[in-house]
This record gives sequence, C-alpha cells and structure tokens, in this order.
Amino acid sequence: MFQSLVDKLSSAFKGFRSKGKLTESDVKTGMREIKLALLEADVNFKVVKDFINKVTERAVGSEVLESLMPAQQIVKIVNEELISLMGGTQAKITIASKPPTVIMMTGLQGAGKTTHTGKLAAYFKKQGKRPLLVACDVYRPAAIKQLQVVGEQVGVPVFTLGDGKDPVKIASEGVEYAGKNGYDMVFIDTAGRLHVDEDMMEELKRIKSKVDPTEILLVVDAMTGQDAVNVAQSFNELLDITGVIVTKMDGDTRGGAVLSVRYVTGKPIKFVGVGEKLDALEPFYPDRMASRILGMGDMLSLIEKAEQAYDEKKAAELEEKLRESRFTLTDYLEQFRQIRGMGSLESLMGMMPGGAIKGVDLKDAKIDEKQIDRMEAIILSMTEKERENPDIISSSRKKRIAAGSGTAVEDVNRLLKQFESTNKLMKQVASGRGIPGMGFFGRRFTKKKKKRK
Repeated sequence: MFQSLVDKLSSAFKGFRSKGKLTESDVKTGMREIKLALLEADVNFKVVKDFINKVTERAVGSEVLESLMPAQQIVKIVNEELISLMGGTQAKITIASKPPTVIMMTGLQGAGKTTHTGKLAAYFKKQGKRPLLVACDVYRPAAIKQLQVVGEQVGVPVFTLGDGKDPVKIASEGVEYAGKNGYDMVFIDTAGRLHVDEDMMEELKRIKSKVDPTEILLVVDAMTGQDAVNVAQSFNELLDITGVIVTKMDGDTRGGAVLSVRYVTGKPIKFVGVGEKLDALEPFYPDRMASRILGMGDMLSLIEKAEQAYDEKKAAELEEKLRESRFTLTDYLEQFRQIRGMGSLESLMGMMPGGAIKGVDLKDAKIDEKQIDRMEAIILSMTEKERENPDIISSSRKKRIAAGSGTAVEDVNRLLKQFESTNKLMKQVASGRGIPGMGFFGRRFTKKKKKRK
C-alpha cells in the first residue's frame, strides 16, 4: 500500500535534511519532487495543485526556514496537510435513532460491492448489531447467489424475492421485514453497471426515495486510480452519497484514489478493504493513513489488531511457562497462529515504522507466508515428546520429521535454531526487560500485558 509514494516522499525529505538550513528555493525544489510523487501516485491534478500550494505557503514562512530543524518542520506540515486532505478525523457510520439503520450500498460492477456489503455486515455483527442483507441486484447473473454465499460465510441472513422482481419493492419489503423481525441494521446490495448510466441512477434514486437510507455508501476500486475519483464524483452529484469505501487497497501501491476522493466529493472515506478475506476491512483514519504514507508506520492499528487476536487465558498460561522455562515448540506454533489471526504478515509489517526494529529495514522486507505453513508442517510431524523437549531431536529424528513434513533437514535445523533464539527472547520479555530493539513500544507492550494479568 502506497509503497511507490512512500519511497518518493522519503527521497524528497532526505533532500531537505541534507541541506541543514533551507532557503525558499530549496523548499520549492523539494515541493516539485513531492508534486511529481503525488502525480505518479495517480492523485488528481487539482488535488495535487491545491495541496502543494498549501504546504509551500506554510513551509516558506520564517517560522520554518529560521527554525533549528526546518526539514522536520516541513515533514510535520506535510503530515498535517495530508490528514486535512483526507478528512481530518475518522468518519463513523451514522446509526439511526430508531432502528433499523438502513445502509444503501452502491457502485460499479467489479469494485467489490457485494463482498464489501457482507464485510460491513460482519463488522457490525462483531459490534453486537443484528444485520440483515437485502439482495436488490436482480440483473447480474448469480448476484443474489453470491450475496447468499457471503451472508452464509459471515453468519448474516439474506432477504430476497428472487430474480426478475422490482429492486425498489425488494428494498422496501426488506426494510419492513427487518423492522418486524428485530434486525437493527439493513445493508441493501444494489445493482452495479460497467459504467455510470441513466437507467442505473434512476433505479438507485427510486430506492433512495422509497427507503430513505441512513447512509448511502459508494464502493470504489483503488486499482482504477483516476476513474475511481470520476465515478465517486458522478455518484455524489446524482445521489448525494454520505461516504465511500475504497477496496483493493492492499493491491495498489499508488493510493491516489484515497488522497483524491475526499477532496473531489467532499464526502468522507469510511472504510478501506485491505484483502480478500471477509474480515479484511478497516475503519479509515486519516491520521493513521498519513502516517503510513510518510513511512512512519501505523502502530495504533497494529496494537488494535494485536488486542483483537490476544487471548488472555493463553497469554497467562504462556507467561507461567516462560517463568518456569517451559516454552515449547507447541507454544511457538500457537504464537504464530495468533499472529496470523491479525491478518497477512505483509500488511502487519506495513504498519511498522521503518527502523522500529534495530538493524531491520522493514520497507524492503519480503514476507514468505508459505514459510509458516512449512514451519507448522514440521512441528506437527514431531512427536509430543519432541515438541516438549527439542534437545532430544537427533539426526535420525530430523530426517524422519523432514520426510513427514515434506521439507528438507535444513528446514528442520533452521526452525530449531529460530526456536532457540525466540526462546531466549521470550524469557527476556517475561523477565520484564521488554523487547530488545523496540525501545519504548517494547517496554510499553510488555508492561501492558503484565498489568492485565
């Protein structure tokens, strides 16, 4: 996400830092680099022009140029303007004072509207809501079936009257059904088209008029770049949308849509889709996104993901084992499974600020997800006795384990060496000294866990 933009902005900031004292000419030269970086990231030209003007105006002031650390001041200004550009603060979904809350989902075909309708329903189900999906796409082949499959996967029922029925009637009866049966949120999956057309918009207007939705959310595909902005502008003009969901953020290294949509429509981005799994949906925080774009990571989101995957009972058991030096390969595997529950390792590393771990350049780190599969296969090919006491694993045992897991003896040796290093690290954490190389965050994280106990 944003990798190309992160690299180019980082290069521009290095230019500022190498100068020490800055002149107005230095600032303008650096701003040209930032301008090109934003344009190459597919950010709308008008957005870039306005953004650069605002940053330049603030950066050439005496407060910056005469400061002891002008480069840091410019980074601060860019960060603040990025946050402002993306909306300033998090925009939450409005919940109706009298249920049900009706969310009308709109967008073109291929943007991920049906899938994200299910993702959003699952998100609110976790918040304690009782959502209902309503299938109003009666044109696209198997659209209703797709929504039913998604609904089944996330455990949310689907209301449908079948193909060929009037979508306005389906929407109206779906909302009525929700009210009578105790569903407090309704997600209406409307029909999409390959492009914005008059018939599509007329139907959406009629649904809007009939059900009076609490929110009208537009789903746009980040991979389409400038087209995503144009689509958002068209939908907003015709429907007066209340918010945007940007999908496929994990597959777009440019990120221009996120930086442009809010500016062009005046409507906030409320969620971003960051993967194919049905839990790969994140609330949109402008400040956290700006932090990622500037290569500062997103530690708040990382901590939140850790807390969601964190099992207090298992953690208490693990702490006890560490105190008594009983950390085993079974425990080692369990830790990786919990980390995996937080999302892909690539996305987790993307939330770490470059240089957070001493000696590791996270920006260029390549994560092999299959390596964990191999590690799991190796550990599961061991006997319980071997997992509890790896010291007994001789050469002959290694050959058996490698054959049983479909790996090489070198892989088994590598795993045992990694386990030994991790074991030492975990003992250090348990002793209260924090995580080496993680500075304040490592100590804070360790203390937080101890306090919970």
